[in-house]
Amino acid sequence: MTSQRNEMLAGRNYLPGDAELVALRARAQRLMQAYNATTVADTDARGPILDELLAGVGKGTSIRAPFYVDYGAHITLGADVFLNYGCVLLDVCPIDIGDGTQIGPMTQVLTADHPRDPSQRALGLECGAPISIGSNVWIGGGVLILPGVTVGDDAILGAGAVVTRDVAAGITVVGNPARPVSAS
Repeated sequence: MTSQRNEMLAGRNYLPGDAELVALRARAQRLMQAYNATTVADTDARGPILDELLAGVGKGTSIRAPFYVDYGAHITLGADVFLNYGCVLLDVCPIDIGDGTQIGPMTQVLTADHPRDPSQRALGLECGAPISIGSNVWIGGGVLILPGVTVGDDAILGAGAVVTRDVAAGITVVGNPARPVSAS
């Protein structure tokens, strides 16, 4: 029998009240609380907390508190990644962020989703889809990235964009829904 966590990570419907998932979220909440109580001067404390919370953290990565996750264990950050204040990464499926990516304040990276069939939602089922963000991506403040999106290397997501579809490498998108803009 497959676990609810395996179903979740595979993007299939799962029950979020499963005991293992509840325990993993409680662990993440404890570690987030500890991290969010630190300041940038607490470098000796911050690294070990992030190493325990996240699946992978590259050298030189910096996260401004507060920062929020569902599980943390499904998030991998490359080297020299920067997350500004108030970022939310809901990782019911993997979130991978490449080297040198910069993420503005209040950005939300949301792998979490819900079934479209109302009878499945009524049963309390949830689902999700992974998000992959390439290297050297610049994400403006308040961007919302929806489940299943892939963002290519060197892309720019303009402040406040709602990213519902993949963004090719080197492309700039803005707006709601986010659409490519031509180079000036």
